[in-house]
Amino acid sequence: MPDYTAIAARLSGQPDLYALLYQAAAEGVTELAPLLAACDAEVAARLRSVDQGLLRAILRVGAGHEAVPGASEIVAHLATATPAPVFMPEINASRSIPLPTSGQRPDMPAFSDRAFDAWFTAQGVPYGIGLYGENRSVYATDQFADQASVERRTVHLGIDVFAPAGTPVHAPFAGKVRHLTYNADPLDYGHTLILEHEGPVPFFTLYGHLGGSLPSLLQVGDTVTPGQLIAHLGDWHENGGWAAHLHFQIMASLLEQTKGNFFGVGHAGLWNVWSQICPDPNLILRLDPLRFAL
Repeated sequence: MPDYTAIAARLSGQPDLYALLYQAAAEGVTELAPLLAACDAEVAARLRSVDQGLLRAILRVGAGHEAVPGASEIVAHLATATPAPVFMPEINASRSIPLPTSGQRPDMPAFSDRAFDAWFTAQGVPYGIGLYGENRSVYATDQFADQASVERRTVHLGIDVFAPAGTPVHAPFAGKVRHLTYNADPLDYGHTLILEHEGPVPFFTLYGHLGGSLPSLLQVGDTVTPGQLIAHLGDWHENGGWAAHLHFQIMASLLEQTKGNFFGVGHAGLWNVWSQICPDPNLILRLDPLRFAL
């Protein structure tokens, strides 16, 4: 039986509670409730202010388990599934360029800079690809912080596909509309769709930065079929303030997010947790790996 009182005392006043939770799991802490009960009021409030599903995932991984039950089964299922193309013409049958954000393209404006549109048009390609697992400095702001850690969420959990505003988006699998939301904060998703899919356990796909046509195409509870038109790429005024693109993401669990939003970036220090909750979207997009490299 772990000494919850002693472990809770170590959390007091510490800047990174996530790292200490991970360590506590190695000492046998597997249940969140008794730990919260043992913490002082300040630490307990900080921990309760963040997604409790994420905290449980940290404890699970720290104890040597999957971040969320069924995560590995979902990955295995997707590796053998046959998704419909999300874009037509298919990206693999078209020209594309990778769009890393760490200075590899020094002339490229930021995705949140309206100058990006003219720059991308000048590249003469139909698609641009933003990278999964990329650590992006644009997210190192208070908007991507929480009370449990001084570390910002800066690692991208999706793949971005840049194309002109209005480009159609299609469902890769049969599914049900779980959430259809307008996330209006600056640099949020704007119009957002989350689909729920059947697998060995249910899993989810997220489509962010969509156009205002979304509510006329789908409603919560609707079923979709593979290849069905589900959305269009949004323009700046409707997609959260970004150049037109799709943020496409897989979630093995929605954790405790219930309002039609989900984390699009995670903590670098928790990548072994986040990468299980949100596995590589290329399991569905099936892009040639060379399309991610300059």
